[in-house]
Amino acid sequence: MRITQGTFSFLPDLTDDEIRLQIDYALAHEWPLSIEFTDDPHPRNTYWEMWGLPMFDLQDPAALLDEVRACRDEHPEHYVRVIAYDASLGRQTVALSFLVNRPSNEPGFRLERQEGKDRQIAYTTHAYATDRPSGQRYGRNAPHDGARSNGDGRG
Repeated sequence: MRITQGTFSFLPDLTDDEIRLQIDYALAHEWPLSIEFTDDPHPRNTYWEMWGLPMFDLQDPAALLDEVRACRDEHPEHYVRVIAYDASLGRQTVALSFLVNRPSNEPGFRLERQEGKDRQIAYTTHAYATDRPSGQRYGRNAPHDGARSNGDGRG
């Protein structure tokens, strides 16, 4: 299952040239940039680990692209995203966010149904990756049984 979070997430993965164009766009709007990574991409997990500090005084897109590459090299089986912040309204808000790295295997989520009092039904999602401890959820350290990725048994 392909995680679809952030801008461009329904498109094929961005190349480094396309990432650089997005960095150029953010810098043209004077948006500071930051890089984050995680192995828990649950939609409610909005606070990922920061890769360094946000780059408030960045002028050269090559510097951020170098940091993106370094983060991908250090965490090849994690989700890595670039975030651009807009402070024009007097508060830091995310103006642009996009993935620049994915694990080689994305096992997906399952929908859990809970029936409550008076026939009320509630649904939550559960990430299959979180069945394993942090740091072992993806890639070489995470054996994949093939039956969980999309729920239809085809892997």
